Amino acid sequence: MNMPRPARILLVEDNSGDEFLVRDAFERGRARHQLEVVRDGEAALDRLRGLGEHSEKQAPDLILLDLNLPKIDGRDVLKSVKTDKALASIPVLVLTTSSAQSDVTGCYSLHANAYLTKPFDALGYEEIVEAVENFWFATAVLPSQNPAPH
Repeated sequence: MNMPRPARILLVEDNSGDEFLVRDAFERGRARHQLEVVRDGEAALDRLRGLGEHSEKQAPDLILLDLNLPKIDGRDVLKSVKTDKALASIPVLVLTTSSAQSDVTGCYSLHANAYLTKPFDALGYEEIVEAVENFWFATAVLPSQNPAPH
């Protein structure tokens, strides 16, 4: 993996079962990571904006975002992230149960970086995590990895 430090991943997921499967898949994966979980859209935006208890936390390298969230819907979180100049460069991968074409199209129109449908089992989550690691942490250069200009 090309990351010089553990990848900071923010998982926005209200379902504890899905959280467990994602967490387990990353634990089995190759990339060093720090997985942080928030359970609703409001908490996600507070975390990303560094509000309250999150004031000292660094921005994540990648966001895994469910769509159907309490308080603030995932679509609204996506829109807020991608229209905020301070956050817009963070890759957002939608990870949701919906395979509806309207959701896929809607998320890409809001500038999601990828749309992934949640698998039905642990092996499916491992395959998604392996693909995420291979592309986002081994192949792509993330904004937080760019060296400071000279």
